[in-house]
Amino acid sequence: MFGRLGLPLNEADVRETMGLRIDDAVSHWRRRRPWQGAPPSEVAATITARVTELIGARGEPMPGAIEAIGLCHRLGLPVAVCSGSYASVIRAALDRLGVGPEVTAWRSAEWEPYGKPHPGVYLSTASALGVAPTGCLAVEDSFNGAIAAKAARMRVVVVPEPDAAASPRWSFCDALIPSLTRFDRTLIESFNRGADHRSVVEPPGRGG
Repeated sequence: MFGRLGLPLNEADVRETMGLRIDDAVSHWRRRRPWQGAPPSEVAATITARVTELIGARGEPMPGAIEAIGLCHRLGLPVAVCSGSYASVIRAALDRLGVGPEVTAWRSAEWEPYGKPHPGVYLSTASALGVAPTGCLAVEDSFNGAIAAKAARMRVVVVPEPDAAASPRWSFCDALIPSLTRFDRTLIESFNRGADHRSVVEPPGRGG
């Protein structure tokens, strides 16, 4: 969509707005590289519709994602989805992956005054779970999302893209793992024990 507007974005550009609500991402590029024609609201709607379509047709989970949800379910831990994506995208993902029955609640930043990195959607998600934010463990893959969760006073496990894993900017997170396949019972229980979480996961820059 951005390419059709004359704004071809590379991987670094895309990473810059990762985790933002789509209208915020569109506004970000509108400010930096103004275009003629389609208004931002139309661009956001077109992107959302296409992403929803693609997820429904061929969306695939991150490695270990289904197993991580199943683990929490077996341990009696409620699971929620807290996303900057619009509701249609979340519904498409839950349907495609077939994990709806194991998700206690889900919230979209579409329903909030502000998207991530504002903590509003995380606070609303904790409320929907009936759990204090300080009792929640957020699992994030974006910098903006991790900021939002930490601002909500949650503990944060981050699963960054491999190219970004060695960045020192993740230092505020409670743990970093290279893949959701490393999200296991040992990691979960380490938070209950008050362990040094960085000692129980693979350090940044290693692994796949």
